Amino acid sequence: MSNDLIAKTAIDRRLAEIIAPVIEDLGFELVRIRLQGGKTATLQIMADRPEGGINVDDCGDISVAVSAVLDVEDPLEEAYYLEVSSPGIDRPLTRLKDFATFEGYEARLETNQPIDGRKRFKGVLAGVEQGEGGDEVLLNIEESGEVQTIGLQFDWLSDAKLVLTDDLIREMLRQKKEAGVQIENLDESAFDEIETEDNDGENADAKE
Repeated sequence: MSNDLIAKTAIDRRLAEIIAPVIEDLGFELVRIRLQGGKTATLQIMADRPEGGINVDDCGDISVAVSAVLDVEDPLEEAYYLEVSSPGIDRPLTRLKDFATFEGYEARLETNQPIDGRKRFKGVLAGVEQGEGGDEVLLNIEESGEVQTIGLQFDWLSDAKLVLTDDLIREMLRQKKEAGVQIENLDESAFDEIETEDNDGENADAKE
């Protein structure tokens, strides 16, 4: 498992090593995995199709397959709940390829350490490139009324997710339709004026 944002803790990385091949064998990709504590732990898995557009039945298939392999491998000593979901519309960006896939869409990025006095950045994704220090994520940001492109090393990132916009919603709806997800009473004209919360906090993940 590469140095990415899919799995952050040691136990998450161990679980990812077990679960990722199972998900890939079903034709999906692991987007993120988190073991959340509590009275009963919750194992949260986000998965998607390589082309996007996972549906509820897909999540059910993944849940059955993952449960079976975890019963055999038994990496968790305590009881836990298993949750499998799509990444949601304002999805987390956890792999380098995500930043290329969603080039042209708005995103919020956060770094492990301050860069020029700041750790949080918001702008339009401008792709990825190989820099002197490693892979870089390019971001078009507006400063003093002018747009400039900055490069942030992928290894610097501690969190990244898309920002909810009209264009993003339309793209995700297209993916869902192609995946066979039925969306009832949909009025796409209602997306012309979307009210979104403009803050740096992470919203709850959307579930299928």
